Order: sequence, then structure tokens, then C-alpha cells
Amino acid sequence: MVKTMGLGKSKSGLSKTAVILAVVAMVIVAALAAGFFVLQPTQQAQPPSPKIFRMAVSVDLDTFDPAGQTTTTVANMLDHVVETLFKINEKGELLPNLATDYRFEEGGKVVIIKLKTGVKFHDGSPFNAQAVKFSLDRVLDPKIRVPIRAPYVAIDRVEVVDDYTVRLVLKYPFAPLVNALTWTTAAIISPKTVETPGNNYTLITRPIGTGPYVISEYVRGDRLVLTRAPEYWGKKPYYDQIVFKIVPDAATRLSQMLAGEVDMIMLPPVAEIEKLKNNPNVKVLLAPSNRLIFISINNQVEPFKDKRVRQALNYAVDKESIIKNVMFGVVDPVDSPMHKSLFGYCSVGQYPYDPARARELLRQAGVSPGTKVLFIYPTGRYINDAVAALAIAGNLREIGFDVETRTMDWPTYVATINRPPDQVTHQLHLLGWAPAYLDAYQMFLQYWSGYWPPAGLATSYYKNPRVDELFDQQLKITDPAERAKVLCEIAKIVWDDAPFIFLWTQNFPLVYSAKIKGVSYLPNEKFVIVNAEPAG
Repeated sequence: MVKTMGLGKSKSGLSKTAVILAVVAMVIVAALAAGFFVLQPTQQAQPPSPKIFRMAVSVDLDTFDPAGQTTTTVANMLDHVVETLFKINEKGELLPNLATDYRFEEGGKVVIIKLKTGVKFHDGSPFNAQAVKFSLDRVLDPKIRVPIRAPYVAIDRVEVVDDYTVRLVLKYPFAPLVNALTWTTAAIISPKTVETPGNNYTLITRPIGTGPYVISEYVRGDRLVLTRAPEYWGKKPYYDQIVFKIVPDAATRLSQMLAGEVDMIMLPPVAEIEKLKNNPNVKVLLAPSNRLIFISINNQVEPFKDKRVRQALNYAVDKESIIKNVMFGVVDPVDSPMHKSLFGYCSVGQYPYDPARARELLRQAGVSPGTKVLFIYPTGRYINDAVAALAIAGNLREIGFDVETRTMDWPTYVATINRPPDQVTHQLHLLGWAPAYLDAYQMFLQYWSGYWPPAGLATSYYKNPRVDELFDQQLKITDPAERAKVLCEIAKIVWDDAPFIFLWTQNFPLVYSAKIKGVSYLPNEKFVIVNAEPAG
């Protein structure tokens, strides 16, 4: 007889199998309680943390519309989202960008521009001649607020030749036009931008461009966050995100830099620059800049309608002392109403510190001691701007003016100064002007009466018929040497008329972590961080 092998029953009546399973269960429970092993849930792969570049900038954004920007730093931030047909390098040389080539025809009255193929906007629509026409037509449209429209008014119309060729028909030959197409005002946006939520034809709060980043977050007064565009046509940047932190105070920016809270800052406290050069944890880049710093004088109110009064203000300011003791030598005195790097520059003179001469000019002009003046200035926009403004106010008090000073955040400041002359209450304001490209034309917009707000940004409201005549004349001169002579003649008249208190030109200090490489600059006071990456 064959016997079947199996587990029998225990005396309690349970099968031996049940007993064994019960014992195993008790052992597992005891092991868990003793912490011998822990049952782990199934793990899912976590995405890597984004690589983030953090930069502290000095001003907040007053607009997101490329056509509406007025400030180099704001334009600089927008440059990561939108792109122009041409660009410049560190030497100011013209390079192709969204365009590949151009040529002048018909005696300089027509410009043919060839466009790059295979480029798409962030919304997936194609970059083409229609998009270029849409963007440039919008810059020329009087319904759109375009503070820096003047460099483009020579364009009569924009024509589409084919998908990748545009034809600019000019009212007159205008030599600087192609250089003007490197500036953010002329950036190309997707025509569909105006159809997306929050945008319309006249108000753009989120531009759709072709750049390496897209806008992902903005908190007024705090930060702008850009996220890398997944299908950028050019070289892919290393960092997934750029966070621009809005920090008007220079000392706070520096403390954040040294604490490792940001990777880069602009405009550190100038008194700290020499010390920073010896700090192995950071790098200091004193980038050249074409920015002229000045006090804009309201030329349309008394007593400043009188040239002698404006000249007196220039003689009153002890620029040499302020440059040495307040600006710590990182700015240079000027001898012309333009920076020496601009085409058309010529040296025209000096306004040395001479308070006695200033008082005599005021006496001749009949200005009474104690005349009240409201002087406004920004904080954090330019190198040591607030401290310098207070020093200048002290100089003006010494020659007899009763000076009241006020400061404000940058968006408020821009809105305050960019008004028609009958809507302003201040007589003086501190300003800097960095021409978008290296041509005196860009600086001389400040001296042309056609550029008064709201048409432009000539906030001194200066008008000299001879200067206006020469300004229009030089636009049509194609011979460089002849044009340079006319620009120099303008400079001599403007210097004597003194629509500004001419102060200095500044460098553009940048400080960044020694762990970073690839940081650069442009000579129109823009930083370049799109190529930044870890140094190690």
C-alpha cells in the first residue's frame, strides 16, 4: 500500500501548515517592532533639481513690452526672451542674429534683409518675414507707446518679399538704421502674442519671442523668473532658470552676493570694489560703458530758461571731489556731451568747479538767493546715485539755491520724469543715457526737441532751432567724415547751451561667483549671462 506523505494535524486540531504560518507571522511582527527591517514602498525616480542662476539687479521692470522699454537693465532682462535681427559683440561690431545678411539699394533708401530659417517662436509659430513686418509695424504705429521710436522713423514701410526676406523702404537714407535694429525696441515678437491672455495689441505683459528663455513668474518689486525654452534654435544655455532678484540697495546686493544667495550682482558699492578684487570667492568685471551721467535741467521753466543759469549750475558742482570721494574713481569726467566711444565724438571743453563764477552768472541773470528747486533722483539705478545726488544738492545750496531732494523706486521715477513739460513739478533730475549703439545720433536724441515726452525721452525739454536743423541734416549724410563734422558742431552748441549739468561717464561694475564662468558684457551697458556655466 502506498502511503501519502503530508502534514498531519497538531494535538490542538490545527494543521501543521497553519501552525508554521502563525509562527512566521509572529516572528515578522516581532522583527518589525524591534526595527530589524522596514518594508519600503515602491520608489519613483525623482526629477533632478533645476539648475538656477540668480542675479540681483538694481531696478524693477516698468514694462514687459520690448517696444515700450526705456531702461537698459529692463531691456537686458527682456533680451533673454526676445531677440533682434542683428546684435553687437563686446567691441560693438555688428553681427547677424535672426537675420543673416542685409544690403542697401537705391542710394540707401531701401534695405533688403535676409532672415534665418528654421526658427520658431515659443508658441510654436514660425519666425518669418510676416513676424518681422508685424513687429516693426508695431514700433512705427503711433497708437503704441514707443519711447525709443526715433531711430526707426526713417522707415516709411516694411514689405514682405518672401517668407525669409523683408524690404525696408526708407523716407531718406539713414546710415545708422541697421545698428538701430540691434536694440531691444526692435525685437521680433510672435504676431500671436497679442491674442494670448493678458496681452493685446497696445499692451503686452508677456511677450512671445524666440529667445533662450520664457517668462514663468514675476512678482513686482521682488523677482522675475525665466525658464529655459525647450526648443531654442541657438546654443542651449546651461541653466534651467534665471532668477532676477530686484534689489535697489547696493549694499544689500553685495551682502546677498557674499552670502551665496545670488551668483551675480550689478553695480556693487563702489567703495568695496578694490576689496572685492582681492576676494578669491568672487570675480569683478569693470565693463566699459558708454553711459553719460547728468542732471537734466527743465529748460522750459524759470530761471532755467536762461543759459547763464544753466551754465552756473555746471560751474557749481565740484565734480573732481565727488569723483574722488564719492565715486571712488570708477567714473570719468566728460569734455563733451557724448561718450568718447561714440562715432562723431569730439572734445569741446570743460566746466571746472568755480562757485564764484557760478554766483556771478546767477547775479547777471537776476536769480535771487533762496530760489527754490526740487531735485529728484533714483536710488540704485546708477553707481552711487543717491549719495552723489545729495553731494550735488549741497553744491547747489552753496551758490544760493534752496534745494529740496526726493527719491523713489525706479518705475515710479520713470513715470515721473517721462511727462510733457506742463505736467512736471521738479526742476532737476539725475539721469544716465547709454546709447543703444555706438553712434552720437543716439546720444543727441536728448538734444533734439522732437524727442520731448511723450514722443521720446528728452526730459530736459531743451530746444535750439540750429541744433534741430543740424540734427535733421546729419540724418541724411552718408559720408562718415562729413557727418562727423556736423555732429561735432552740434556738440559745441549743446555744451555752451548747457541743457544738463554734465557730470561723468561710468564704467559698469559686475561681481559674480568665482564658481561661475562665461559672464561677459556689451559696450552699451548690458551684461551677458546666457553663456554662464559652472567653472569647475
